[in-house]
Amino acid sequence: MLTILATLIALSVLILVHEFGHFFAAKSVDIAAPRFSLGLGPRVAGFKWGETDFVISAIPLGGYVKMAGMEDDEGMEVLEGGEAAPPVDPARTFDSKPIWARTWVISAGVIMNLLFALLANIVLAFAQGEAYIAETRLAPVTGLGGTATQVEQIPAGSRIVSVGGEQVTSWDAMQQKLEAAPAGPVSLGFEGRPAVTLAVPAPGPSRDTLLSALRPMAAPVLGVVMPDGPGARAGLQAGDRIVAIDGQRIDTWTQVVERIRSSPGKVLRMDVEREGQPRSVTVTPRSEREGGVLVGKFGASEQAPELQYRRLAFGPSLALGWHQTVRMVQLLLETLRDLFTGALSPRNLGGLLAIGEASGQSAEQGPWEYLGFLAFLSVNLAVLNLLPIPILDGGHLMFLAIEAVRGRPLSLEARIRLSHVGLIIVVGLMLWANGNDVVRLVERYFGS
Repeated sequence: MLTILATLIALSVLILVHEFGHFFAAKSVDIAAPRFSLGLGPRVAGFKWGETDFVISAIPLGGYVKMAGMEDDEGMEVLEGGEAAPPVDPARTFDSKPIWARTWVISAGVIMNLLFALLANIVLAFAQGEAYIAETRLAPVTGLGGTATQVEQIPAGSRIVSVGGEQVTSWDAMQQKLEAAPAGPVSLGFEGRPAVTLAVPAPGPSRDTLLSALRPMAAPVLGVVMPDGPGARAGLQAGDRIVAIDGQRIDTWTQVVERIRSSPGKVLRMDVEREGQPRSVTVTPRSEREGGVLVGKFGASEQAPELQYRRLAFGPSLALGWHQTVRMVQLLLETLRDLFTGALSPRNLGGLLAIGEASGQSAEQGPWEYLGFLAFLSVNLAVLNLLPIPILDGGHLMFLAIEAVRGRPLSLEARIRLSHVGLIIVVGLMLWANGNDVVRLVERYFGS
């Protein structure tokens, strides 16, 4: 129930924020808006305020603001049950307004989502402070390829004390210095052992691979245990410390991952410690195929590294909130880049089930984690809406850019045809993403 409630709140709030942006901008340039709908289809409930009917509609997918004069959107009346919009003054229609006004109205939804994310991140920064991981010891690294191979030369447990000759006292500071370092050799200094020089690639996928290979030392303690996974069925719980698997001593989370991945479908005896008391369970990792290789999964993740917080004044909180929002945008753009270049498999796309799972997990961790999730989801909604696909905001902006260059708009027939193409693309992406969720769910229950 918490997952369902958290998902409904997340989607409703962010859709309302997005559509309110369109509504506010339309009113600011005197465009009539007869309908503000949360959901699609016929009216289920609502109220009328002025000329606008604020409604909850029957199909709980998305939402929209219906603006007078958006002729290529008139097909929405069919979904609404054939309700015709009331006549309005031609001077108050969308298409009668200058390009700058229409651009403002179309962009306002994305702007509102970004402002929501910025405000949420500022609140988090001011309320919590700046989070950092104090741990600077490296987790074991094996079996990596490409630029990450060079990390394997560093012994597990080595404590990083400097990057490029500059002292670091937290994991975050180490990562930031490596992210900002110019391409080429960069020296990592360690406590009690010789420095190691890494060949840092230029910013891009290769550098991202190298940075992701550097992980802080994590104890073999369970964080999230999926309720439908093999671990939960075996009786494992969050907070359990794994001390041995089939009699082999376990000291780090990396050892747990390696043993589970190498044992798909194999029965394993796992010795754990729970609240100081030893106990044993039997776990059978489910089999999943990754890149043509069969690996084991047991539906659990490690306990997140302990975070510490530096309290911030209001000014630095604003700066940190801005930085976090920009970083969220960058992460999403990098993900889209990797999808288009093939560096990231489309199988990683998630749909409504993935959103629901993430909503529930963040809500379970507390209000601040849930607010951070809302900020990230809001950025996702903003950036994805800017893709130049007809029926999305980015598609409408593309039409306006073409009109600005040509000196006249595309014909209504052309816009409708392109909108049909955009609808096919968007529906196809939704089916693919939600199909991935279903496949992952089937694999989780029944294996590959």
